[in-house]
Formats: sequence, C-alpha cells, structure tokens
Amino acid sequence: MSTPVFIAGAGVISAIGHTIAGNLAALENAAAGMDEMKYLHSAHRHKLPVAEVKAGNEELAAMAGMPAHISRMALLSAIAAKEALHHAAIEKFSELRTGFISANTVGGMDKTEDFFSDFLSDPHKGRLRNIVYHECGAATELVADQLGIKNYVSTVSTACSSSANAIFFGARLIRQNMLDVVIAGGTDALTRFTLNGFNTLMIVDRQYCQPFDENRRGLNLGEGAGYVVLVSEKVAATLSHQPVCTLSGYCNANDAYHQTASSPDGTGSYLAMKGALKQSGLQPGEMDYINLHGTGTQNNDIAEGTAIKMLFEGHYPPMSSTKSFTGHTLGASGGIEAVFSMLAIQHGLIYPNLRLETPMKDLPFVPEKHFRKGVPVRHVLSNSFGFGGNCSSLIFSKV
Repeated sequence: MSTPVFIAGAGVISAIGHTIAGNLAALENAAAGMDEMKYLHSAHRHKLPVAEVKAGNEELAAMAGMPAHISRMALLSAIAAKEALHHAAIEKFSELRTGFISANTVGGMDKTEDFFSDFLSDPHKGRLRNIVYHECGAATELVADQLGIKNYVSTVSTACSSSANAIFFGARLIRQNMLDVVIAGGTDALTRFTLNGFNTLMIVDRQYCQPFDENRRGLNLGEGAGYVVLVSEKVAATLSHQPVCTLSGYCNANDAYHQTASSPDGTGSYLAMKGALKQSGLQPGEMDYINLHGTGTQNNDIAEGTAIKMLFEGHYPPMSSTKSFTGHTLGASGGIEAVFSMLAIQHGLIYPNLRLETPMKDLPFVPEKHFRKGVPVRHVLSNSFGFGGNCSSLIFSKV
C-alpha cells in the first residue's frame, strides 16, 4: 500500500489469559481455555464445554474500572482496549485525531437475559437498566468514553469477520487522512442466546474442538476481546518504540452462498485471501504463517482448506487455528487473532493446532502440531470468515 499503517500496540483478554503476557504463556505451554461452564448459567452446563474468560463480572469490572452492572462484553472490551492503548504509549494522544472501531455480534444480550429471567417470574422484578446496553453499539460508546475518544466511534457487526473488518476500516480511515490513531478490534461475551443458537445449528462440539482434523465434530464457543492500535506514519515516527508491523493488506469478499454455511468450493475464502495478497503486493510463497479461521466445523474447515489449496499450491506455509486454544469468540475472533499475528511476528512464533490427530484426507497440507519459537516470521495472513459469506483476510508485515 502506498500509505503505510503501523501497529503501535495491542491488547487481549481471552479464556487463556487476561493480558498479552498471559495469552503468550498459554500459547507456548499448549494450555487451552476450554472447560465446563462456570460463569454462564445454561441448561447445557454439564454437556457443552466453552472457553470462558476465567473471571466473574465483579472481577472484570475492577480490572476495567467500570461498574459491574454493565454488559460483560463491555467489560472485556475495556480491559483489552486499555491494555492496547497502554502498550502503544502514544505521547499527546488527546491532541491527535483518534477513533475507536469495535466489533461484536451479540451486544448486551447477557443483560437482556438477566432482565427476562426476573421479569418472566414476576413482571414487577425486571430491572429495565439491564436492557439499556442491549444494542451492539452501546458497549462501543461506553468504552470509547473510558478511552477518551470522541473524534470517531463506530461499531461493526458482520458475524465472525466483524473484528477483521473493524481493523481494516480503521486502516482505511488513517490512509485517507481522516484519523491519526484508531483502536480497532472486537469483543464478545458468552450468552445463552449464542450458545443455544449454535447448538441448534448442530455445529457445537461436546468435546474439545479439533480444527482441521478429519474427525472434527464442531466448534467450542469462547469469549474475549482483542484490539490493535493503528497509527499513521507520522504518529509512528513519534513513538518511543519501533512498531512491530504494518497492516500491509486486507480484503473483504462474499461468496453469497448460504446464510450460515461457507461455499464448499471456498470461493469467499479464496477471494478474500487473494485480494489481501494483491493489495499487499506479496506472493503466496512469501507468507510465513497463516492464522486459520479454523472453527472445527465440517463445512468451514474444508471450505477454507480448499481455498488455501488453490491459492498456495506448492508453497504451503506453517498454519494453525488458535481457536483450538480460545474457542470461537465470534465478533472478537479477528481482533484476538490479529494480536496473535502481531506477536508471531514480534517473537518469531508458530502456534500449534491443538488436538490435531488425523489430517484431513482431502487436503495436501497439515497444520502445525507443535509450538515453535525463534522462527523468522515476516508476513502473517489472518483469516476471519463469517455467516452470510462475509469473508475477510488481513496481512501483517514486519517493519
């Protein structure tokens, strides 16, 4: 791209850690975040494993510096966004043109569920304040106020590609000289609504998920938040530290195949990856790692794998699905995996695809099974493919 957009900082909270350091340690030690439900109250508690952030709302509120009665999604968002901004250490931040673009899919559904649990038992007991934060944009506004961002605030909700779209939307605003700094990514919390919905689709695994395994059974839902701090070249020059990487390419495509299923030919996945490569000016053989969308469902993994087979034939880089650690965090996944992509470049890491036992027979490549460090990683491709065929790919390149 003619106008570079730099990654100045990052922040993340997930089922494997409350900070970047915590997530890194879990990734290195193959410590997955799936477990029996503790904080989500569901009829499926002893049946479906989930990847919960290991903290109740009171503890999260203390970490976020926000009241505990707001949605869990907003609390997760604030924690990760504040870490990202602290990590970026931008001088005179308040004097710059700043933006906050945050993605999510479920909004404050957890608070709405709390309201109706009380209301249905007794119409006089429902707390109306619980549904004030229901819509997807409410959490974004709350966290933007916490961060002191007022120039541009927006919410993206495009299913599982939401965070990736938020990130490259932020990059476009910087490239068009509309903003100097954008904190971009996403957040989502586990709710009964999402768990029941995915379970109805019959794509939830009753065991720990096995992305890209021939015998995969489905996904495990997770929760969390992940953000990167995007800055212009001018702001990057003022930083006290060297930015790790740039967002060198991005693309959104849509195969218009089905409301929830990916095209079996991998059309949307292929177009998104190909478009991101074209924009970056890089060739498939120059990718050093692919962070797969890799949910563990029958449909998604073969669609993504088929697209990779077409685009990278003869030049398959190391690849893995970190959802084998965090579960599928829906609107937060692209943000969390953007942070993991940045860390792969910064520390020379290749993450393992946990619980991979039997490679998929229809694919000519096998994802990584072991954690590797000290690997030269210059370019990382990160995939986020959502319902409705909304497919997005991001490319991060070492500075």
